[in-house]
Amino acid sequence: MATIHDVALKAGVSVTTVSRVMNNRGYISEATRTKVYAAMDELGYQPNEIARSLLRKQSNILGLIVPSVSHPFFSELADRIEYYAYQKGYKVLLCNSQLDPVKERDYIEMLKRNRVDGIMMGSHTLEVDDFMSLRSPIITFDRQIREDIPYISSDNYEGGRLATERLVSQGCRKIAHICGNLQLDLLANRRTDAFRDVVQRHGVAHLIIQTDMNVFDQARYEQLLRELLVAHPDIDGIFATSDIIGAFALKECELAGKRVPEDVKIIGYDDVNAARWLSPELTTIRQPIDDFGKLAVELLSKQVEGETVEIRNALPVELVIRGTA
Repeated sequence: MATIHDVALKAGVSVTTVSRVMNNRGYISEATRTKVYAAMDELGYQPNEIARSLLRKQSNILGLIVPSVSHPFFSELADRIEYYAYQKGYKVLLCNSQLDPVKERDYIEMLKRNRVDGIMMGSHTLEVDDFMSLRSPIITFDRQIREDIPYISSDNYEGGRLATERLVSQGCRKIAHICGNLQLDLLANRRTDAFRDVVQRHGVAHLIIQTDMNVFDQARYEQLLRELLVAHPDIDGIFATSDIIGAFALKECELAGKRVPEDVKIIGYDDVNAARWLSPELTTIRQPIDDFGKLAVELLSKQVEGETVEIRNALPVELVIRGTA
């Protein structure tokens, strides 16, 4: 197996020069760089990444923990994070917690053992104390777990306000809001706060339906919405806290013989790609998923370099009017 000394001898340079080429440090002429890479290719040399990370005190790896990569919002977010991480020279370790605290804790320990440079938390089953032992920089999505840990969210209150005002302006007189379990300490709960404020201000009849603790159990959405439409046949507006719930609402309305948007108007949240695959296309609140990914990588990379970053990062949302409302 070839060593760094073999590469240096083959390229006619010092071991230090080979090391500088591999770590992209200091000035190296393009001719020298080309010779070193040619020697590495010819000898089949593979650098010891663990040794290099110990030397640099950086692994150039970021950890991302999400509840369910099958959920369109988190799959699109993971895609954007990987894209921007790669642009900055990082690789991403993707962990799918499935809202299991034991699995989430195991993943955090695994990321610590692999000396990742930073961790992005999109899954929030652990208590705050579980994060105290982390030495790597960390950011969270839609949850503030400590005053000194940066988080990224959309302007959830404004999103809830825009959605509810749209339904009211379209003439809805009894609106159902389908949201996650409000016992979870999530910034997304502000969507529900805005919903309450708007319907109460306008004097509109309403009800709030919470999903189970596992807010990603899609089979539960069908049953919940079917029961809602049977128990409240006069519902004429639905504000869903995700596009997936909005899609199930559209399906269940059609199965119940209710026309959308004539009989029931529906608004989702996120604006994932699938929102445009429905017929009619889903009116929704757009979260800037691309900006989320870019900002997440930027916040972590700055912390890795020892820079101070903004703790509260709430990005603007937008009402996207399509066919369902």
